[in-house]
Amino acid sequence: MAQLRLEVTNLAGEAIRALVARHLRGMHENSPPESVHALDLSELGNPSVTLWGAWDGGDLVGMGALAHIDSERGEIKSMRVVDGRLGRGFGRAILQHLVGEARRRGMTSLWLETGSTPAFTPALRLYESAGFVRCGPFADYVDDPFSVFMTMPL
Repeated sequence: MAQLRLEVTNLAGEAIRALVARHLRGMHENSPPESVHALDLSELGNPSVTLWGAWDGGDLVGMGALAHIDSERGEIKSMRVVDGRLGRGFGRAILQHLVGEARRRGMTSLWLETGSTPAFTPALRLYESAGFVRCGPFADYVDDPFSVFMTMPL
């Protein structure tokens, strides 16, 4: 992981498009359709969203996005590490980058929604270990037994 670099991506590359597709499949495998809040390619292209690809040498190993809720709050979106690289610290590095970027942009808090089924346990542990705490729905979200909402002051 010594060579890990995060770069803003424009969604044109085959590797990032495949990872977004894998992310969406995973969300639909573990939550009912009405409870999937993952962004598709067109939504990731919204000007209020910045998506970074995480590269280890020449290999795309993950991605993470930062969306603006408003001028002071940001939302973590589309956090995903490729299947063959899970458990190696890439997710933590991506999350740290997104938190740092939110601070650089002057945001005062970060928010996120993730799933509640057992498949999301590693993500929940990562977010909690980084300082996120559970909260109620935010922005346009509503209470949903398949969602866990979290926030962290910056």
